[in-house]
Order: sequence, then C-alpha cells, then structure tokens
Amino acid sequence: MLDLFDTPPVPGLSMREDVITAAEEAALIARIGNTSLSPFRFQQWTGKRLTHSYGWSYDFATGAFAPTEPMPDWLDEVKARAASFAGLAPDDLVQALLIRYDPGAGIGWHKDRPVFEHVVGISLGHAATLRLRRRGAKGFERAKADLAPRSIYHLEGEARHAWEHSIAPIELPRWSITFRSLSSKAKA
Repeated sequence: MLDLFDTPPVPGLSMREDVITAAEEAALIARIGNTSLSPFRFQQWTGKRLTHSYGWSYDFATGAFAPTEPMPDWLDEVKARAASFAGLAPDDLVQALLIRYDPGAGIGWHKDRPVFEHVVGISLGHAATLRLRRRGAKGFERAKADLAPRSIYHLEGEARHAWEHSIAPIELPRWSITFRSLSSKAKA
C-alpha cells in the first residue's frame, strides 16, 4: 500500500489508508446491505457483483446515461471526505456507485465512461487489488496497487484516461463506494 511519501505506480493515481474508522466502515457496510442492490449487467452478461447507483446511472445494455435517485444523506460525510481527498468540492461528486463483491467477484478491464471525469473510490470490508494496464508498442505495461479496507483512491489525468483498471477477483466479501464527477462531455 502506498503512503503519503510513496510514488504512485501510475501518474494520476493517489491513495491513502484509513480515510474512515472501523466503526464508520461497519455502519457503511450495513447501510449498503440495506440498499436495493441489483446484479451488475453488461449487455447480455450478468456480473457476480451487486450494485446500486445514485445521482446518475449508466445503462450498459442501451448506452443510456440519465439522472437517477439522489444520493441519500448517509453518504454526505463520506462524500465530503472523498471530495476533500481529491481536491474537489463535495457538489462536484454527482454520482455514487455502491458495490458488494461476493467471493469470486471482481471487475474486468475497463475505463470509466467518458461522461465521468474524477473517480474516487472507498474500499470496505476486505482488501482487494487494483490492477492497471495500458497498451504500448510492445504489449501491455502493467501496475497494481493494494486497496486496504477503509482506504481511498483517486483516478485522474493519466491514470483515469490512459490506463485501464480492474479489480482482481476476491476471496472474501468486499464493498465499495465509488464517487464520480461529470466530465465536460456530459455537461455539454
């Protein structure tokens, strides 16, 4: 795991541990557990993780991007911390994605949709590995970062736009809250 003095494995990735306490983590996991989570769907495929979006949603079957239910008040404090960590105003983070990963679940290689700009994630439960790759002339350049429980990461600039990322399949339950800001493409 990176500390404040480590060089990130990819420019534009910043990380910090212990952004929330263990008690706050337990409360957030309980809140996520009380949310109507649905299996993640990508075209005709159904993922092993369960999700719920607030603020904005993206339908991977139709490509539709639309407003959805507002973020609940219980996300306000953690959203404020995420925004502060990323150097943003809390109102800049307009989308929240809750995810529950059961054993065997992960996320395949991808870049977040271009309608989003900053990606700020908070890792809950058990550790996970954030994998990064970008295509070069001689194949893929790869990097990875460990996401400890109660840690935060921010993808911007090169890490956000030039690199794909994924979450390696996990062996123990994990939850995450990912906040995103809108890009100028979405605001146009």
